[in-house]
Amino acid sequence: MKFHHAGKYNGDENSLPQREHPANSVPFKEPKNMTAMAVIMNLMAIIITVISIIIVEILAEEDAYKTNEYLYGIIASLITLIPHEFLHAVCFKSDVYMYTNLSKGMLFVYGTEDMSKARFIFMSFLPNIVFGFIPFVIFLIRPELIFFGVLGAFCIGSGAGDYLNIFNCITQVPKNSKVYQCGIHTYWYK
Repeated sequence: MKFHHAGKYNGDENSLPQREHPANSVPFKEPKNMTAMAVIMNLMAIIITVISIIIVEILAEEDAYKTNEYLYGIIASLITLIPHEFLHAVCFKSDVYMYTNLSKGMLFVYGTEDMSKARFIFMSFLPNIVFGFIPFVIFLIRPELIFFGVLGAFCIGSGAGDYLNIFNCITQVPKNSKVYQCGIHTYWYK
C-alpha cells in the first residue's frame, strides 16, 4: 500500500482518482442525489448510535451518562476517526488516498484498484469491527466497563456509510466479480 494524504475534498467528483472502466462494468445502485444520501447516512448513524447508547444505559451497573467513562468513550470515538480510515487503507495493495472536509463531516480513503467481493466487504467492515463491535462486545460481557460500551456505540454508528457499501456489495455484486472505485462511485465487473 502506498498511502497519500490528498488534502481537502472539495465535493468535485472529478478531483478524485479516475480509471478506465473494464468492459461490462456496472455501477452500484446508489442514490443519485449526494445530499439525500448524506442525510440518509447521518440518520442511520444517529439511529444506530441512539439504540446502542440505550443498550449501554440499560445494561450499565450505574447511570452511564453520569460517569467520566462516558465522556472518555465519546472522546475516544472521535480520536478513532483517523485510525478508522487507516484501517480501511491497509486493505489496499496499491495507491490509496485520504481526503478530508471536516467542515462537512467528511473523512475517507479512496483507491481505484480491483478488489474481490470478499476483500471489499472486509475493507469496509474492518474499522467497525476493531473500534465498534469488539469494544461493544467487551461491554456486553463486562457491563461495568462503560468506556467500552460508549466507544463501541459511537463507533458502530459512525460506520453507517460503510454498512451501505457492504449492503450494496452483498446484494448487487455476483460471486467471483471484482469491485473498484472510480470518481465517487463504486463499480463491479466479472
